[in-house]
Amino acid sequence: MTARVLFTCWPFDAHVFPQMSIATALRDRGVEVAFYSGEEARPAIEREGLEFFAFERVKPESWLRVQAAERQAGTREQSARVGRQAVRDWLVETIPDQLADLESVLDRWAPDVIATDLSMWGPIVVLWESCGVPVAASSTFMGPLIPGPDAPPWGLGLAPPRSPAGRARARTLTTLTDLLARGLRARVDELRAAHGLRPLGCSVNEFTGRLPLYLVGNLPELDYDRRDLPASVHYVGPCTWHPPADTATEAWLDAIPIDAPWVHATESTLRHGDPFVLRAAAEGLAGTPVRAILTTGNHRAPDELGLGHVAPNVHLARWVNHDELLPRCAAVVTTGGAATIISSLQAGVPLVVVPTTWDKPDNARRVVEAGAGIRLKPNDCTPGGLRAAVQALLTERRYRDRARAIAARLAAAPGPARAAELLQSLAPVAPAVAASSSEHPQSSHLQGSRQR
Repeated sequence: MTARVLFTCWPFDAHVFPQMSIATALRDRGVEVAFYSGEEARPAIEREGLEFFAFERVKPESWLRVQAAERQAGTREQSARVGRQAVRDWLVETIPDQLADLESVLDRWAPDVIATDLSMWGPIVVLWESCGVPVAASSTFMGPLIPGPDAPPWGLGLAPPRSPAGRARARTLTTLTDLLARGLRARVDELRAAHGLRPLGCSVNEFTGRLPLYLVGNLPELDYDRRDLPASVHYVGPCTWHPPADTATEAWLDAIPIDAPWVHATESTLRHGDPFVLRAAAEGLAGTPVRAILTTGNHRAPDELGLGHVAPNVHLARWVNHDELLPRCAAVVTTGGAATIISSLQAGVPLVVVPTTWDKPDNARRVVEAGAGIRLKPNDCTPGGLRAAVQALLTERRYRDRARAIAARLAAAPGPARAAELLQSLAPVAPAVAASSSEHPQSSHLQGSRQR
């Protein structure tokens, strides 16, 4: 009998693509795979020959309202008001519709395992305990959101606590965050009660540590070398996937001269506000001895940047396949999306991170702590400030050396193959899973320990 794994995720590239890497690895192991997501994700998923179940009751308005609020806020950094609205309207209030959709999917397709995007809370806070199917967290973040003494409070970009005073400050901030979230947690408990489940008794982030499996597509050394996590957490290494490159993209890149170092500047695939990073890069790198390759993302055309005349050494495109581009680069400028950071480090390329919203401040902190790049505050991201940061990456060898050392570690990690192996081990029909050569000697059993 063949095992079946259902992936549930939001239809954004940064959420879908990491799951695609694991899904295709499962398929190669003979496992049947399906996705539950929004229509925007259908082309990439069906192109790989995977079954697709579209959102029916979950409507795009739930995240479009958040995007509109971000545009209205007009801030370069996270708005507390927008963050609360996003958690309430998008993550929490869509839970009933997620569950209604998934009840139908489970009836029609009968998965053995559900692997869920950490931002899709229905499977985490209800299905895991109500449907009898194991639910695994398949994280698109650079580290677990599970709080603990080795990690700073999430979302603030703080350094990890390394002293008694630092740990006390982190505990205080975590407690304050939990207090502010009491109303949202009460609503989650209300939704759980409708399914005969007890109150969470903790934050949702802490609750995820109780799931039978928590996959992290990263390395411990890029997550503060945490030692405070439950045995269910496994760092498997990079789980990256990109749509196939086309000949037009390759030809466009091949036409760019290699007479100077290439610097790639990009913003988040979820970025809908002011493209200040791209404008600073276009102006700050103009006329310098680099080739600046700027990508706007499919949500924005290059002529919408309002750049006027573009210098000959600045090259603009909507999208370029990172597998084709990044190995040719000497530096990357990004707002700090996890996928861009991991892909850049896989290629051994150091980064300038200009962290804006959500997990990006924490991602920037991880890059700095690892010695693989520079954090540039959004308000300091002027043409001159960005140019100076890029010059530091290109001239100070320590950044390049550290990025290349991390690249070697990322290349040695098992990645999607190990994630697929662990997911398959949750299925009742799965064969016993042998320990991989890269795993800790005591990590051969899923509940025994986590990969280090």
